[in-house]
Amino acid sequence: MIGIGFVESVLAGAVAAGTVFLLASLGETYAERAGVLNLGMEGMMIMGAAVSYIFTNALGHGAALLTVLLVGLLMGLLHAFFTVSLKLNQVVVGLAITILGLGLSGLMASSEIRGRIILALNPEATRAVLASQEAPKLPLIPIAGLKDIPVIGPMFFNHNFLVYLSLLLSFVMWFLLFRTRFGLNLRSCGENPSMADTLGVNVYLMRYVSMAVCGMLGCLAGAYLFIGYQPFWVEGMTQGRGFISLALVILATWNPLRAVLGAYLFGGVEALQFRLQVLGIAAQLPYFLLMLPYAVTIVTLTMLSLESVRKRVGVPAALGVPYSRE
Repeated sequence: MIGIGFVESVLAGAVAAGTVFLLASLGETYAERAGVLNLGMEGMMIMGAAVSYIFTNALGHGAALLTVLLVGLLMGLLHAFFTVSLKLNQVVVGLAITILGLGLSGLMASSEIRGRIILALNPEATRAVLASQEAPKLPLIPIAGLKDIPVIGPMFFNHNFLVYLSLLLSFVMWFLLFRTRFGLNLRSCGENPSMADTLGVNVYLMRYVSMAVCGMLGCLAGAYLFIGYQPFWVEGMTQGRGFISLALVILATWNPLRAVLGAYLFGGVEALQFRLQVLGIAAQLPYFLLMLPYAVTIVTLTMLSLESVRKRVGVPAALGVPYSRE
């Protein structure tokens, strides 16, 4: 029976599931605002999940998250080196990083390699830890006095700290992007890099910075997927969420605050399909709902190829175009 408890469960699940999309889309928004198209988000996310899997079992959540951020920084800088410094095709580089991430994560998380890494980091690790496909989940941090508010309380105030961090980052990154000189310089690099360069903005540096942010948040999204949402390792567990995040950036018109709504909408679809299965409502309906984010992604990316649509939604004019002073 569908009642208030069911609604609260779906909405809380929407926020929990949507945080994966939100973290990734925030990083992608900064990259694309600076003119860099990052199709490597899927590879970054799966690497974040694999690293969090290994390091959480070896050293705990804190060390795992720091390592994830470092790996994300390196992957972002690698993408920037190829696309900004070497001026290679951004689509090809992004797809290559996705393939690299998928392959490397599978290798790292294989039982033999994973066991060696964990033992090197923690020689006292038990056999159970070495064989486990799981890791300790991030603890919930309920906010006293707010978590008991009907509907809103369970939805926003009874999650782990990465959920709260993603919401805080949405507001901070929106403010930086639209209310500061840094944000103006970043956006100018994605709209008219030649003019920005003429005015003294270091286009190469801004694009490197944006890709560093994108890489760290992409890997953090993958880490959250594993230790914050479903802490059971499955190879390729991101299941296209990185590409869905790309479509979400477009639907949010490159605005961090609008990305919150889109992320929770996609997360809500994911949460709803699981709960409908439990209720036994329309056996095929949950699979239809699960298909929707991917269908929206395909339609969005297809429409983006039309010049009239690109102008209407405000695509950064220099998106995907390498900048050269010559």
